[in-house]
Amino acid sequence: MLNKPRILVVEDESGIADTIQYVLTTDGFAPVWCSTAQQALQEFAAETPALAILDVGLPDLNGFELFKRLQALPGGAQVPMLFLTARSDEIDRVVGLELGADDYIAKPFSPRELVARVRGILRRAVRPSITPISPQAVASATAPSSFTTPFVLDEERRQIRFYGRTLELSRYEYGILRLLVLKPGRVYTRDELLDKVWEDGSGSLDRTVDAHIKTLRAKLKGVAPHTEPIRTSRGSGYALAEDLPAP
Repeated sequence: MLNKPRILVVEDESGIADTIQYVLTTDGFAPVWCSTAQQALQEFAAETPALAILDVGLPDLNGFELFKRLQALPGGAQVPMLFLTARSDEIDRVVGLELGADDYIAKPFSPRELVARVRGILRRAVRPSITPISPQAVASATAPSSFTTPFVLDEERRQIRFYGRTLELSRYEYGILRLLVLKPGRVYTRDELLDKVWEDGSGSLDRTVDAHIKTLRAKLKGVAPHTEPIRTSRGSGYALAEDLPAP
């Protein structure tokens, strides 16, 4: 029998935690409940879960800070994470997305909807995160051209180097930047990015793309502060600049 996907549930309200554990167990998952951030860090370090559900309002640590600490653990950056909170303000959703969370659901919520979102996230995590591109297209994009790009795409390692430095990217950031790097100057609309990077983009919002573009820009500026690698085509979408300084 295949091992059941281990889901880390970090929720301080026992009633809500019991409901989440019940629906996850019924659907074939193996939930592990932690009522504090400290417990969650210990469980995560002991065995990396397939996915983590994080309550924002924990008694010992803000859920957003816990997210960052989990991401810093070995293998943490590859674990999908979903925020669960009683607050539905847009600013909370934006903060979660900008940090790199995979989804966000506000209380009160439907347990079945939560399980559906968990399944959707895991489905996207195990399949290629962007639509396949032919080897010819990759070769064409990485071959010498009329301009020199400071980006180096390593498809096998799923890494991108910028001016010689390997960028620390979430899988969605990698998916977006990969598309842009393959076709500098080509404008991708938000809908195209949602479709190609998130695959099932029906449950995502334009704001999701904007949030990931914002974090990408910050990481690129951390390497080359005076460059603007990702250009906004107002009313259309985003494109990679073709006039970046040579490496």
